[in-house]
Amino acid sequence: MTSNGTFTFAPPPGRLDWVDTAKGVCIIMVVMMHSVLGVEAAAGQHGWMHPFVEFAKPFRMPDFFLISGLFLARVIDRDWRTYLDRKVVHFVYFYVLWMAIQFAFKAPAFAAEMGWSKVGLLFLQSFIEPFGTLWFIYLLPVFFVVTKLTRNIPPVIVWASAAALEMMHISSGWTVIDEFAARYVYFFSGYIFAEQIFSLADRVRAHPRLAMAGLVVWAAVNAVLVFAGIGEWPLFSLLLGYAGAIAIITAATLLTMVNWHNLLRYLGEHSIVVYLAFFLPMATTRTTLLKTGVIPDVGAMSLIVTLIGVFGAVAIWRAALAFRLGFLFERPAMFWIAPKQLTPKLQAAE
Repeated sequence: MTSNGTFTFAPPPGRLDWVDTAKGVCIIMVVMMHSVLGVEAAAGQHGWMHPFVEFAKPFRMPDFFLISGLFLARVIDRDWRTYLDRKVVHFVYFYVLWMAIQFAFKAPAFAAEMGWSKVGLLFLQSFIEPFGTLWFIYLLPVFFVVTKLTRNIPPVIVWASAAALEMMHISSGWTVIDEFAARYVYFFSGYIFAEQIFSLADRVRAHPRLAMAGLVVWAAVNAVLVFAGIGEWPLFSLLLGYAGAIAIITAATLLTMVNWHNLLRYLGEHSIVVYLAFFLPMATTRTTLLKTGVIPDVGAMSLIVTLIGVFGAVAIWRAALAFRLGFLFERPAMFWIAPKQLTPKLQAAE
């Protein structure tokens, strides 16, 4: 959206098209997963979109975390106050705000199930155990802090430890522990291998046909291993996570070369906005379709819920800006801890 309120897909200066395009693909896959599995759980059967969700499982979140670490080298040596403001307080603000919003919508159902006496306890527990779909932005600050604390340790030691954690497939029952073990290796890889990743995008642009052939081979191998049940084996899960992340980066780069990427780029640029708000249009649409039965096919219902989840979130964001509720997606100055001369009045969700 421009300063005069008009809508545009034009990229802002200083952003890389292929990075935002890759993030756009990732956020759609995330919304698709929640939409498809939610519809199927409520309907009691799988639809034709289920294989797409399974196919993307090995790389859906690894790619998101890898891209999240790409530009960390530019800011990791900042003083702790500024670093914590940008990389911790920023995400804490949005987690607390949107956790409260999500909780408010779900509290009546929780009360009906367990009684109001336990609802308050569940709310407090959400500060320790990430609530609902928000675990990604809960975990990011942890990754940023751990990486800064360990920056003087040889990277090979940190990477090897993180890779070992991923292959252990830890299942403690606590989201932060389990997801840290499963995902940190990809975030750290984005940080330490950023130069190689940017070089990969350059090579894709130089050899697009070879890159497309590589994508075909990857898709076939990924499908075979996933549907054979091998994709979740130790080591295979790590390799498929990396392979899928490389594939998404490759595909995103190819899309930018043929100008088929503008919508994906726009969604990627605002991926945190979509991540924060998609739950409401997704849940509302799912409930409506299931109750009315107007769309009997589970797969078609899942597709509709996915699309409305994605674009409904964008609509909520634009409506918030139009009605001067920008604090829902932009961090007000009162919640900044860095020096004022370094900060604008608002900082966007991403």
